[in-house]
Amino acid sequence: MLTFIGLGLYDERSITVEGREALRAADRAYAEFYTSRLIGTDVESLETHHDTPIEVRDREGVEQHPGDILEAAEREDVAFLTAGDTMISTTHVDLRLRAHERGIETRVLHGVTAQTATSSLTGLQNYRFGKATTLPFPYAHGADGLPESVTETLEDNRERGLHTVVYLDIKIGAEARRSPREDVEDEEYMTADVGAELLAAEYPDLTGVVVARAGSPDPQVAAGRLEELATRDFGDPLHLLVVPGELHLLEADALVELAGANREDLEVV
Repeated sequence: MLTFIGLGLYDERSITVEGREALRAADRAYAEFYTSRLIGTDVESLETHHDTPIEVRDREGVEQHPGDILEAAEREDVAFLTAGDTMISTTHVDLRLRAHERGIETRVLHGVTAQTATSSLTGLQNYRFGKATTLPFPYAHGADGLPESVTETLEDNRERGLHTVVYLDIKIGAEARRSPREDVEDEEYMTADVGAELLAAEYPDLTGVVVARAGSPDPQVAAGRLEELATRDFGDPLHLLVVPGELHLLEADALVELAGANREDLEVV
């Protein structure tokens, strides 16, 4: 069997009880942390807490060469670990489908996602979110300005009055070493001020909401115009941004109270 387990948002304790039991019972465990990672812990701490050795795979080892993972799952109980919820990325769906092609039984044990945590922390209603998008580092997409994947998603959601979650780019390993910043070694995380600055270049008048370190003991939520958010320091990653659409009165109240928004900047219907 191949069991996909979401580890939750922050550290080795963020996993569900069901996920913890399945991980500890597995014969072998693999993990990937290139789509996201747990900022509050490291692999060694995960292994110690769960008394389980964990083999971390890079993107190529999961997407192009997963043969040994699947071969192990044909004869053993294998756990495959990811931050957040395990099926958010198409990478994981592809691996599950490859397992099915080989007749391997699979199951999914969910974890908390950044998007559901964002709704909870901001007070924005979950059913009023549209399609999410990811804002890449400029060096990663190579185009001038914002990529169309971002602008089209934002504009389509706003046309329908919906909120947009903007995930901020993460680069791990060889991808991080492409960064023009000299201080980057193996990890680079786009911070909310950088993301706000990139968005403000094209949407200077829009309000944004920063969610920093969701799932940690000290999450931060802050709302303001994108130009203003670009000047602030939101501390350690992981960060994401929300661009609100039309707001229910209760949502507006929540952003004012929980995120320090200026009510005059909000679109209330």
